[in-house]
Amino acid sequence: MQRYRDETRTEPRTDSTLVSRNVTVRGRRTSLRLEPAMWDAFAEVCNRETMTPSVLCSEIDRTRRPEGSLTAAVRVFLLAYFREAATEQGHREASHASSSF
Repeated sequence: MQRYRDETRTEPRTDSTLVSRNVTVRGRRTSLRLEPAMWDAFAEVCNRETMTPSVLCSEIDRTRRPEGSLTAAVRVFLLAYFREAATEQGHREASHASSSF
């Protein structure tokens, strides 16, 4: 599996649990502030879909509602992505159907 080069790393702010990273969205450089767990989920999606962070952010930006922020759109996208994977079909396709919990 191809791993993307993390082109978005910047130093986290010490007064917040949010981490800021720069991304290029449709040719414009911008920053996103997300929780570390959200950045981990974002990286996982990029790896699974073999997309760079900039390509994924550009696609999210292209499809988001204009009155919302890109950061909020990224969070909603991640929730939807992993909720879809948590469906019965997604669970079966991930080979978790036979697991006992």
